[in-house]
Amino acid sequence: VANYVIGLDHLGEFTSQSLSNTVWSFAKVEESNPMLFQKVANHIIGLNDLHSLMPQNLSNTLWAFARADVSNPSLFEKVADHNIIGLRNLNAFEPQALANTVWAFAKAEKSNPWLFQKIADHIVGLINLNSFSAQVLSNTMWAFAKTEESNPRLFQKVSNHIIGMNNLHSFKPQELSITVWAFATAGESNPRLF
Repeated sequence: VANYVIGLDHLGEFTSQSLSNTVWSFAKVEESNPMLFQKVANHIIGLNDLHSLMPQNLSNTLWAFARADVSNPSLFEKVADHNIIGLRNLNAFEPQALANTVWAFAKAEKSNPWLFQKIADHIVGLINLNSFSAQVLSNTMWAFAKTEESNPRLFQKVSNHIIGMNNLHSFKPQELSITVWAFATAGESNPRLF
C-alpha cells in the first residue's frame, strides 16, 4: 500500500478521510514509513485551504504523525494556521478532534500558544463537558500541561466538571493518574478534585 501511494503522481483522488485513515493505520500498527507520511503531508500542505478537510480527519492525521514520530513542522503549522485564522470558531470539532489535535502538538513537541488558547477558549465557552469522555479529558489536560500552555480557566472548567460527576467509574486508572498529573504539573490545584 505504501509503495503504491508513494508512487502516485498526486493524491487528489483521495478524500481527507482516506488520507487520514491511511496514515492513522500505519501509525496504529507501528509500521513506520516516512516517505508515505511525507507524501501525505506534502499533499495537505499544498492545498490552498483546508476547509474541505473534516476536523476529525485533520486531527487524526496530526495524531498519526505524532504517534509515528514523523516530524513535519510545516504540516503542523498549516493545520494550526487553519484552526486559528481560517476558522471563526471550533464548533465543527468534536471533543475527540480537539483532544487529538492538542495531544498531537504536545507529543510532537510543537508548541503553538495561539492554537492552545483558541481550543481552551472554545472548551471553556461550552455550556458543559458532558460530551467529553474521560480519555478526552485526560488527553486534553495532559497536552496543556506537557506543552506548558497552562490555562487556569480551562483547568477550572475541567475540575468543576469532574467534581460534579456522580462517580469516576468512567475513568480508567491511567486516565485518572494522567489527569491529576496534568493538574499538578500545571500548578492548577483544586482541593475538591484531589
